[in-house]
Amino acid sequence: MSLTIDIDENATAAPPYEQVRAQISEQARSGVLPVGYRLPTVRGLAGALGLAANTVAKAYRALEADGVIETRGRHGTYVAAAGQAAERELASAAQAYVERARRLGLSQEAALAAVQDALRAAHSA
Repeated sequence: MSLTIDIDENATAAPPYEQVRAQISEQARSGVLPVGYRLPTVRGLAGALGLAANTVAKAYRALEADGVIETRGRHGTYVAAAGQAAERELASAAQAYVERARRLGLSQEAALAAVQDALRAAHSA
């Protein structure tokens, strides 16, 4: 088990911080990086990837906000038990969506179709 990140420098690729964020998030979600895995320091990962420290710091901040990682002060940054946090956040977002769909007067079928369309679009991109 080790962190593997590939940065695509193609002009049409996502910004580097987003690539770092997405790859760490996916590896944590899939179990490649288990809960409790210690991530490299911001400077260490930036140096290994040839990125600015601020770029990696931005990715780490986003991951921490998403509940994927947790920083334990001087003890380092670790993969968090994100599954439960992600499920709670998803349930909250779903509830907010349902309330919004109801206010807009959408039927259950229309609301579900909108979600399915959005998922298809996200997964085909």
